[in-house]
Amino acid sequence: MKQKLETISNLFEDKEIRSIWDGEKEEYYFSVVDVIQALTDASIPKRYWSDLKRKLKNEGSELYENVVQLEMVSKKDGKNYLTDTLDTKGIFRLIESISSPKAELFKIQLAKLGCERIDEIFDPEITINRAISYYRKRGYTYEWIKNRLAEIIDRN
Repeated sequence: MKQKLETISNLFEDKEIRSIWDGEKEEYYFSVVDVIQALTDASIPKRYWSDLKRKLKNEGSELYENVVQLEMVSKKDGKNYLTDTLDTKGIFRLIESISSPKAELFKIQLAKLGCERIDEIFDPEITINRAISYYRKRGYTYEWIKNRLAEIIDRN
């Protein structure tokens, strides 16, 4: 597994979330305990995760089965330890399982995104307009955007 250790903080009010990029699977894996700490302010996030794992297992959730242990540098002593991680989809499922005001903000945003994607199924032009808007915000010219969309159409 090709890995690149990174941290993200802009999604979680500047609280550091350790992550690893798996180049073979083209997937990020995020530290479960870091996400729990950022969203719950639990005094002992490992214990919160342990209790939540037990609860999820009893409920028949598949989330626990998707946990991958990867070596990450500890925030406390700088040594490498095996750490429970989840991919992006798993982290979203984890957030759904956390009961806290901070997690609620993520849940609202995820519901909004889900609603937008369903709208796009019924009207694919919304997707195209979103792409155009994205490219414009990035500073691309009208001509570049037109060529880019034409390339996508030709490729498909």
